[in-house]
Amino acid sequence: MLRRLNLCALLLLATSLPVPPASRAAAAADDVPAWLKAAAVAPVPPQAKDVSGVVVNDESDVTVGEDGRVTTVTTFAFRVLTRAGFERAAAAAHYDTDNGGKVLEMRAWLIRPDGSVKKYGKGETIDRIADTDNLYDESRMKVIDATRDAEVGSVFGYQTSVEERPWFPQEEWWFQGELPSLVSRFTLTLPAGWRADGTVFNAPKLDPAVSGNSYTWEMRNLSRVEDEPSSPSLRSLAAHVAVKYGPPAASAAQRFDTWADVSRWYTGLADPQAALDDPLALKARELTASAKTELDKIRAVGRYVQNLQYVSVQIGIGGWRPHAAAHVFAKQYGDCKDKATLMRAMLRAVKVEAYPVLIYSGDRTRVREEWVSPGQFNHCIVAVKVSDETKATSVIQHPALGRLLIFDATDPSTPVGDLPDDEQGSFALIAAGDGGSLVRMPVTAPEENMLSREVEAGLASDGSLTATLRERSVGQSAVDVRRRFKGLGPSDFARIIERWVSGGATGAKFSKIEPADSHAEGRFALDVEFTAAAYGQSMQDRLLVFKPAVFTRGNPVYLPGETRKYPVVLESSAFSETVRFKLPAGFDVDEVPDPVKIDSDFGTYTASYEVKDGQLLYTRKLVQRAATIPADKYADVRAFFGRVRASEEAPVVLARK
Repeated sequence: MLRRLNLCALLLLATSLPVPPASRAAAAADDVPAWLKAAAVAPVPPQAKDVSGVVVNDESDVTVGEDGRVTTVTTFAFRVLTRAGFERAAAAAHYDTDNGGKVLEMRAWLIRPDGSVKKYGKGETIDRIADTDNLYDESRMKVIDATRDAEVGSVFGYQTSVEERPWFPQEEWWFQGELPSLVSRFTLTLPAGWRADGTVFNAPKLDPAVSGNSYTWEMRNLSRVEDEPSSPSLRSLAAHVAVKYGPPAASAAQRFDTWADVSRWYTGLADPQAALDDPLALKARELTASAKTELDKIRAVGRYVQNLQYVSVQIGIGGWRPHAAAHVFAKQYGDCKDKATLMRAMLRAVKVEAYPVLIYSGDRTRVREEWVSPGQFNHCIVAVKVSDETKATSVIQHPALGRLLIFDATDPSTPVGDLPDDEQGSFALIAAGDGGSLVRMPVTAPEENMLSREVEAGLASDGSLTATLRERSVGQSAVDVRRRFKGLGPSDFARIIERWVSGGATGAKFSKIEPADSHAEGRFALDVEFTAAAYGQSMQDRLLVFKPAVFTRGNPVYLPGETRKYPVVLESSAFSETVRFKLPAGFDVDEVPDPVKIDSDFGTYTASYEVKDGQLLYTRKLVQRAATIPADKYADVRAFFGRVRASEEAPVVLARK
């Protein structure tokens, strides 16, 4: 017994003694897997100065069991090239608790430039909600953060193993991202007799290498997806593969072979949740009691649902199933699909039918018609069935369901009858059982998003300016201003206006800044009065030079690069401005710019000048149509907006009599 105690004491003493750093580094180095050692010595081609790092190895190995459970092993290695790349030295493993997901293993290593190694394991792993914007979410992630340890020239690598049962038998893999990648590989291993079908996007046709029941898609030496102004999202541009799989006996509905399959699936999830109860029905009738038209009813319900607090509590079916409408009404909060469900139930109480619409918010080019998958969507809105009496810009004609008014009940700034810019023109799924289908969302005409200005300005002989601005906007032009107005307090909004005006009229002093929001009508008004001491530039006390375009346009298109890799995405908008300058006594107009008229497939621009009765009348108008313009037409787009900008910078010259 004494011998055993002494041995235990010796072992305890040995484990408590400090281990020399060199020994710890050597022990960690011994644990580095062969794939990471190879990545650490792999040659990296020269990169541009703004490239923060290179993905040396990016691999996902997915194994599907007979019972449908999936194990995914992810292997990743990244070489840090600049300090900006430190933030990439982090590992994440996502899993959903509601489908039995769990992280089986997670390890990471940092190989420093001197060859020493730091190892990360359970002690450095944090478990948290995947989306911190959600109040509660069954989608979670484990994270290892090595950003504080990273050095320029170091290589960070990790390996994770996650087990789960996916909600549908589909996988997507992005080969490409915002950083260059030397090797990117996706492997899918299926049970005997199962099959897989893959579609590659944004890249040449790529057939998988098949070995037994394993399918491998691989790409090498991929360039980064560069950030260009007014371009589609990274995920719309990056090379990726979408794969469906299943046993030979799997039905088309189980595989989602058609969009009708997805419609039936989501209808089964959403429709039972839109059931009415008495308090909800009573509130709906109360809201619409004074409504005189069908559109009035929809507006009343839509405004009520918009005003509910957005809170996301993701529970069940991977967050796809909405909460019951009665629950959302009682709690007075919900996420996008909850708000859509509540609106459907309330409209049903007043004899108006509506359907959920799955859409991708943030990029109208994201959803691909040929890839049938609910995984393409990240948002839920509403399609309201309307009669011929209802006229609105967001109404579409569906081949099976008739006239439908599309509305986003989550966007607090876009009223009923309009649709957010980033959702217009995109593909979206109307979930209506057998009658549902993927359809193109409406695109509003430029004139329905008009920003118009009337400016009365007086220019004194010393160059000082006194001006009154009346700005009126509708549609998405009004939404842009409304979002800023709602998101800021009155004083902060006023400061934004002051900075904007002062950008054109330096040193402006304001006597009036008066915004007025007419949300229901989709309009916004802004009245501003100010003076600027030195707007006109005096030259030798003989000439007075000034720009008739006092203010910049809202949301101008900025295209600085001479070349382009990706398409240019333009929104539907229109702008008009009329400025009446009262000219100073003792001066005549000596020189005005030439009138401008530019026509293109995507827009028109005009600018004109007229001098009469001691006044200069300056008008300009830009009509911009929604379009996605390919990169090979970039020179035309850039030239168009370059000419617009040159016209708006052109000065007028007055000469003393």
